[in-house]
Amino acid sequence: MNPSNYTTISLFGLEINPPRSLDLGSLSIHFYGIIIACGLLLAVLYGCKRCKEFGFSADDLTDGVLWIVPFAILCARLYYCAFEWDSYKNNPISVLYIWNGGLAIYGGVIGAALGVILFGKIKKLKVGAVLDLVALGFLIGQAMGRWGNFFNREAFGAATDSFMKMGLFNKYTQSWEYYHPTFLYESVWNVAGFVLLHYLSKKRQYDGQIALGYAAWYGLGRTFIEGLRMDSLYWGDFRVSQLLAAVSCFAAVAVLMYMAFRKHDPAKLQVNLTAARLAKEASEEETAVSGMKPLFPEEEEK
Repeated sequence: MNPSNYTTISLFGLEINPPRSLDLGSLSIHFYGIIIACGLLLAVLYGCKRCKEFGFSADDLTDGVLWIVPFAILCARLYYCAFEWDSYKNNPISVLYIWNGGLAIYGGVIGAALGVILFGKIKKLKVGAVLDLVALGFLIGQAMGRWGNFFNREAFGAATDSFMKMGLFNKYTQSWEYYHPTFLYESVWNVAGFVLLHYLSKKRQYDGQIALGYAAWYGLGRTFIEGLRMDSLYWGDFRVSQLLAAVSCFAAVAVLMYMAFRKHDPAKLQVNLTAARLAKEASEEETAVSGMKPLFPEEEEK
């Protein structure tokens, strides 16, 4: 199904015709990219507000964004192209034409995880703690980013006559067609997941707990939502993202259950390790200052 066939969109009885791009003279900026950028900005702002609760500084967060985002974009593109290779094999260089579209969120998640591992090693931060904050940011970005699919008239589901449906006006057949608004389902699911994990993150018992919660929550929702989509990437007879979502959800739940029966030392949380390190540094500095000899001892005697 070609998204370019569709013009007007009907959602909850409202008919609108959102533009796919913002044209500034010879420059054309796709709204999909604008929305993704806004989602990233909101995620970063959220991270700035809460980074100290996870044991990071604002500088750590900025460095992390510069490390993680490129990995996420690169892997999102490679993931998509790998399972759509027939569209690129005759012109492999077109894999680099990212402005033509073609990103897969699970590829982005994998890339972000790789970026976090490398970043954590370089900065000597616990990977689980970094993943916790990144996972919350991902939910913000994904919830907002799915509306980029709305502007592109893509990522919708199978035809339906149910109450929850979106209409797309086909400019070639001059008729309305109705489908599941799977982009909306996933956006709402991600918002709910963010609210839940935001609350739970304040009560986390170990680093990595929120990241596991993200994998379980997002995996569960994507398993069902992906089954409705009309544009899934396939590996043989299997929908790749649906299979990966189900496996990641099962694995995350299994680890969460295992960890639930273990005792966790709060002192090992990155936030507490950072607090202890800063307290030690402050104490050593105070000791060094108090032990310094005065520059003018005669004035000290007076």
